[in-house]
Amino acid sequence: MTAGITVVGTGTGAPVPDDVLAGAALVVGGRRHLDAVRPPEAAEQIVLGPLAPALDAVQRRLDKGDRVVVLASGDPGFFGIVRALAERFGAERLDVRPGVSSVATAFARLGLPWDDAVVVSAHGRDLRTAVNACRAHPKVAVLTGPGAGPAELGAALPAGRVLVVASALGEPGRERVERVTPAEAAARDWGTAVSVVLCLDEARELGPVRTVAGVPERPGRWALEESAFAHRDSMITKFEVRALALARLGPRLGDLVWDVGAGSGSVAVECARLGAAVVAVERAADGVERVRANAAAQGVDVHAVHGAAPEALAGLDDPDAVFVGGGGRELPAIVAACARRARRTVVVAMAALDRVPAAREALTGAGFSCDGVLLQSSRLAPLPGDVTRLAATNPVFLLWGDRPAARSEGVAQ
Repeated sequence: MTAGITVVGTGTGAPVPDDVLAGAALVVGGRRHLDAVRPPEAAEQIVLGPLAPALDAVQRRLDKGDRVVVLASGDPGFFGIVRALAERFGAERLDVRPGVSSVATAFARLGLPWDDAVVVSAHGRDLRTAVNACRAHPKVAVLTGPGAGPAELGAALPAGRVLVVASALGEPGRERVERVTPAEAAARDWGTAVSVVLCLDEARELGPVRTVAGVPERPGRWALEESAFAHRDSMITKFEVRALALARLGPRLGDLVWDVGAGSGSVAVECARLGAAVVAVERAADGVERVRANAAAQGVDVHAVHGAAPEALAGLDDPDAVFVGGGGRELPAIVAACARRARRTVVVAMAALDRVPAAREALTGAGFSCDGVLLQSSRLAPLPGDVTRLAATNPVFLLWGDRPAARSEGVAQ
């Protein structure tokens, strides 16, 4: 066989054909992959650990015109080694023979489709992205790694989700697929055999028919009309203000956003519609129920917290972005508390001119760059006689502070 790299997906029950290994001068794979095959007696074997030395060894063999076989788990093109090999050696030198991915296998064991699942890797990556995806979406598959397994995931998630921990998939006598609560997952030592963790909202595990797989499509519209939300006495962030606030917050999949002084929760709900995990903090009990009702009406998850800021913020995970509405005399202290915790952005909406300087000082004092605008809009309004006038809305100051990139990278992960 000619020189090149054959990449074989295994580990979910599919054997490696003997002819694939024939003539290989180097076989690379995890310990369990190598133990499961019979490489040629003369072949060099490398147990995968740090990737760089293995890639260097592959390069040396290719330079000699030798064949190399790389063994990997499941589908090696799906969050697997194919990316690193293609970047180093070129896709044209790879002969990839995929197996069934651990994600596909785990969903198959449950009898569930997974075209509507969000798949996120926590292997060698920040666990918080996976956690926030699990908070925001009803069906998520998490590829785990050291320090980012079922226990760590369970410890970070609230009740209301079910974790399905799939271990040793495809290994007769060892395979296990267990449904547990986040608390139960957090209390166990799961060892090293975990293949994948599924995070499910069981009430919504069979989603609607999809055209685009994976990450849900972004909504076609945002900055919804006020009529889309239940609110009290027109106490709601107007859609013109919401549009600019959303642009500055930049909510996205994997983010955590706080809506502090949430009121109706219109900003919280819109951030959730754009894919973020959201916590809405509201001091009025009826406001908390209103936030929950508005989230349910729009088909999104928003975690509503009953309490007054800044005290109510103490037990929350650090956010990527924060929207602060209302605030009264406590506004400077609330903005300062949010700025200390926010990884990226704080946006503040104010109707009172007197509070602008203190809010701005709170942002700049926390090291944020600060900018803002006074929003004054007039909407079309009908008059008798089939004519139209312009009806002015109340002016609103919108300030936003952005954490410098260098500092943002240093915020606690």
